[in-house]
Amino acid sequence: MAADGIIRGETGAQRLIGYVLDVGGGDGRARCRLDVTADHANRHGVLHGGIAAAVLDNALGATASLSVDETGRAPFLTISMTTQFLAPAREGMSLTATGRVTGGGRSMLFVEGVLENGDGTLIATATGVFKRVPQDRLPGGAA
Repeated sequence: MAADGIIRGETGAQRLIGYVLDVGGGDGRARCRLDVTADHANRHGVLHGGIAAAVLDNALGATASLSVDETGRAPFLTISMTTQFLAPAREGMSLTATGRVTGGGRSMLFVEGVLENGDGTLIATATGVFKRVPQDRLPGGAA
């Protein structure tokens, strides 16, 4: 991760889809950015809903992580996520998904998010429940 909080190419999914994760905003909200290409389109020529959901899932999960780790790298698992698709996104659009913690406790968090076009058009929204991975379940964690 760069000093500015930008994470690029860290996971296979991130490399495959081509999004960039920004955890350096300083406001506890992660942002996942995607420039839509023809590779992201469904058979109707607009952004595939699964890719929109993946971008939202990354923004929401990283936002959960920021609640306990300023680098946004503390692992959280998606327990559930509901996505609403509101407008199409087309090739050439630059999208940003932004998360916001709305509640929860030490190990489970409720997070909501929006996926917007660069002009502010709301493309999709999501709400999710995210669970922190216990330290003893991490590689090298306490037994």
